[in-house]
Amino acid sequence: MAYSIPLIITFFFFLFGTLSHAQAPASFLIPVTKDASTLQYITTLSYGTPLVPTPLVLDLGGPFLWLHCASRNTPSSSSLTTPHRSLQCFTAKTHKSTNSFLSSPVDEVDQYQPCQVFPENSITGTIAAEGELVEDLMALQSAKEKGQLVEHQSRFTCSPTTLLHGLAKGARGMVGLGRSRSSLPSQVFDNFSTHRKLTLCLSSSKGVVLLGNVATYESEVLKSLTFTPLVTSFPTQEYFINVNSVKINGKRLSNEHEGGGGVLTLLSTIVPYTTMQSSIYNSFKTSFEDAAVAMNITRVASVAPFELCFSSRGSQVGPSMPVIELVLQSEMVKWTIH
Repeated sequence: MAYSIPLIITFFFFLFGTLSHAQAPASFLIPVTKDASTLQYITTLSYGTPLVPTPLVLDLGGPFLWLHCASRNTPSSSSLTTPHRSLQCFTAKTHKSTNSFLSSPVDEVDQYQPCQVFPENSITGTIAAEGELVEDLMALQSAKEKGQLVEHQSRFTCSPTTLLHGLAKGARGMVGLGRSRSSLPSQVFDNFSTHRKLTLCLSSSKGVVLLGNVATYESEVLKSLTFTPLVTSFPTQEYFINVNSVKINGKRLSNEHEGGGGVLTLLSTIVPYTTMQSSIYNSFKTSFEDAAVAMNITRVASVAPFELCFSSRGSQVGPSMPVIELVLQSEMVKWTIH
């Protein structure tokens, strides 16, 4: 049996421009559930005219939002095509290492062609051979007024059916929360006068994404959090932290395997289990097994995809296992995993 506690992460966006002054709620709430089969986090966003609720896979590091627009029973009457030679098209392409927009010669016919942005299924690694950038209405739930939906103009890419392979059953796209200007948080922060803050609270079954001020949802748990800085890894739009060392039952793994100066560690919502570089994992596995044996815990046969498994028999409230600590910017700041 696996034991888990909610993971709460707050990101501050200090990346782009100034805020608009549209009259709107200061924060938005996006409910999240976890698909038991794929372990993907799923949210539902409504878009178009009429509004159609659409299940989407949450991708923390994704650069933008892409949908299978053909899934709608009725085409949206408010959908607008984005011209190829437009600022919106250029912005959507900036997460890729390309300057074709600037270097290619101007053609009067070409500049009015639809903007092609090729979306990627980050779970399978598949990149679509086609994808048209459009602008349409999207509704978000107000975090202040329960049940109130607030509409705003959002840009996203319409994807082919083949890109849905690998997504949870019923999902019709992916919503990126990354640091690019085309991600959902960036678009919301540019459209509304709100705090440029993204907060995720995720557990083994459900969760929530909050955009903007989260004062309404602050609790003693939130007030007692310890903070660690995010590390920028250009040109990727994902989020990283630096892990200086790993400890098991207070004993540090050897520097020979960890490498000096810490390890750049990716935060992800699409990888279902923590993964490690091979040399770090081998050291971790040996140290964890030694600590478990010293606690008289019995090793049992492996259960895929895990290699090291132990028996929980004889325990009424779950096994007492070696404690894992990720040491972050100092010995005083640790991510403790029981």
